[in-house]
Amino acid sequence: MINGSFAFAVVVEESTGKAVGMGRAISDGVSDAWLQDIVVLKEYRGKGIGRAIIQKLLEHCRSRGIAWIGLVAEPGSKDFYRPLGFDTLPGEPMVFMEGKHVSD
Repeated sequence: MINGSFAFAVVVEESTGKAVGMGRAISDGVSDAWLQDIVVLKEYRGKGIGRAIIQKLLEHCRSRGIAWIGLVAEPGSKDFYRPLGFDTLPGEPMVFMEGKHVSD
C-alpha cells in the first residue's frame, strides 16, 4: 500500500514511536489524484493531526502540478474537509459496481 502510493503521510507520537495517523494519495502523477485511507486514532482526534496529513498530501500533489484532487469522505465528515478546500462534486458522480445493473 505504501510503495504503490503517489504520496504517503504518517504521524508518529514522538514519546512512544506509535503511529497515530496516516493517509495517502494515489495518482497518475500528471492530471489528478485521490486522497484515501485518511485515519487518525480516535484518542488523537481533534488535535489537528488529520488536518496536517491532508495539508501535507495536498502540498505534495500541488507541488507536482496536480490541481484536481478528490476524496471520498465518510458520511458526516464533510464539515471536516470543507475548510481544507474540498466540496461535493457537481452532477452525478458514478461508480462501477460489479453485478449491479440499474435501469434508468
